Amino acid sequence: MDLGIRGKRAIVCAGSKGLGRGCAEALAEAGVDLILNARSADVLDAAAQEIAKTYGVSVTPVAADITTEEGRAKVMAAAGEGIDILVNNAGGPPPGLWSDWNRDDFIKALDANMLAPIAMMQAVLPAMMERGWGRVVNITSQSVRAPIAQLGLSNAARSGLTGFVAGTSRQVAGSGVTINNMLPGIHATDRAVSLDSNVVKAEGISMEEAKARRAKTIPAGRYGTTTEFGAMCAFLCSQHAGFIVGQNIMLDGGAANISV
Repeated sequence: MDLGIRGKRAIVCAGSKGLGRGCAEALAEAGVDLILNARSADVLDAAAQEIAKTYGVSVTPVAADITTEEGRAKVMAAAGEGIDILVNNAGGPPPGLWSDWNRDDFIKALDANMLAPIAMMQAVLPAMMERGWGRVVNITSQSVRAPIAQLGLSNAARSGLTGFVAGTSRQVAGSGVTINNMLPGIHATDRAVSLDSNVVKAEGISMEEAKARRAKTIPAGRYGTTTEFGAMCAFLCSQHAGFIVGQNIMLDGGAANISV
């Protein structure tokens, strides 16, 4: 399928690896030029060079912490005007118990997983609306619809972002701009390694056993891949997705047993 977005320009946050990298590659394959952001300059530069070489698109790496005001300003300065697509992404806060966290922990989670993506949307939406076309995809978590007890910080911050998107997406849709959220379950990324490592440490089992145990809780019987995640992101950013507005799309292999 021709996604109809060749020549568009996209900002992809936290795009040097994991789910962000999957989205960046899928957009690049569709012919989209990228402003690729991540914190680690060496990993980012390597990813940018590889994507540009593989797909023949322009990739501008911007090493910055997107969760900070300074980092966002650096990304926007490098991007300039004419951004058509924004993929918001940032690492999730650490797991724990409700009694483990203090106010500073919650503020940090809100800054990274709610306020940073909102600030990025506020930066790009006016110009998108003026041009009459734009796509925003926020990478959040399955915990928005099916809260995970150990991920209380993520549950709280990402749910706040979901509420903001629910209202904002309906205010900008008439200008040809769509905003949607992708809610990943377990995918084969560093995040999964981190979660499985916690199980290994807590229960004294091997990494292989921890992964196999978690995979058994997923009806698909496996972890998701960054490639299939990226494909969904690219479709939501395509010309064909203009009637998809304010949706929370689960990509969890059926792990959350919910019907709506």
